Amino acid sequence: MKTKIIQCSPSFKLDDRVLLSTEPVVLKGLVNDWPIVALAKQSETAVKDYLLSLYNGRPLTVVRGEAENEGRVAYNNTLSKLNCASFKASLPEALDLMLSEDDRLHYVGTTATESIMPEFRHSNNVQFGLNANQFIWLGNRSCIPAHFDVPDNIACNVAGRRRFTLFPPEHLENLYVGPLDFTPAGQSISLVDVRNPDYSRFPKYRSAEKDARVVVLDPGDALFLPSMWWHNVEGLDKLNVLVNYWWRQSLGYMSSPADVLELALLSIRDLPPEQKKAWKNIIEHYVFNDDKNAFNHIPEDAQGSVGKINDTTARRIRAKVLSRLNR
Repeated sequence: MKTKIIQCSPSFKLDDRVLLSTEPVVLKGLVNDWPIVALAKQSETAVKDYLLSLYNGRPLTVVRGEAENEGRVAYNNTLSKLNCASFKASLPEALDLMLSEDDRLHYVGTTATESIMPEFRHSNNVQFGLNANQFIWLGNRSCIPAHFDVPDNIACNVAGRRRFTLFPPEHLENLYVGPLDFTPAGQSISLVDVRNPDYSRFPKYRSAEKDARVVVLDPGDALFLPSMWWHNVEGLDKLNVLVNYWWRQSLGYMSSPADVLELALLSIRDLPPEQKKAWKNIIEHYVFNDDKNAFNHIPEDAQGSVGKINDTTARRIRAKVLSRLNR
């Protein structure tokens, strides 16, 4: 399937047609005017020197994977442990490893730019009117298996090329997702290697593959990635640098939906079938029911949790849940 592409002029401004899109959007040339992008088009050494000129000396977490894994950050064959290890290093040390002749993966992910390069965002930034944190990702040739993020995302490719393989949220079952609570970096990942799928082990992946959208970003390009879309990310060159922004459309008082999933596994999944069916109906009625008049039979000042939720109501609900969990 094709992904929408917008050619970005120097005067292009991000607006709701992108930021409220429910499908990915490629933004060609969105960050062409960033200093780091101009340097990336010169050489890898120029990128390295620029990053080091802004570095404040704080250590980073570097992931190392053996050469036989071909850059993929995942599990061993039995899912008993990860196929990589992490260690602390300085930015100069990390970049030297990435640019060396070492065939192993060396990768730095999810690092706030302000924590290691406080001045970086002053000259390399996308203005779009949202309170979004900025993160940087660095590595040599890498492959991060398909996963989803709860926040919306603008991923800006600034050095090297990146290939995104994107899947709509409904392909959860077809991606053969690994454990919820034992993950490489906090999010559950697909067990399928999209570069070389094992169809005998993962036959349903063929369905996901038919709906996959493959996007290659050059330096200066960006991708708007909506919340909950699965994405496999590959760094294709010797040095790849990506800068991204995450933000959530949900209100500040809201908890993570992942909390509900964990509690539902604990409290509902193993109930007797008839009870489980009844609770499914109850949750459909109270949570997924968009009928604004569904609870009008209860006076507004007596609706409590089923009424309008604000910060005060949210604190009360959390206290009630915590009280029950702590019994």
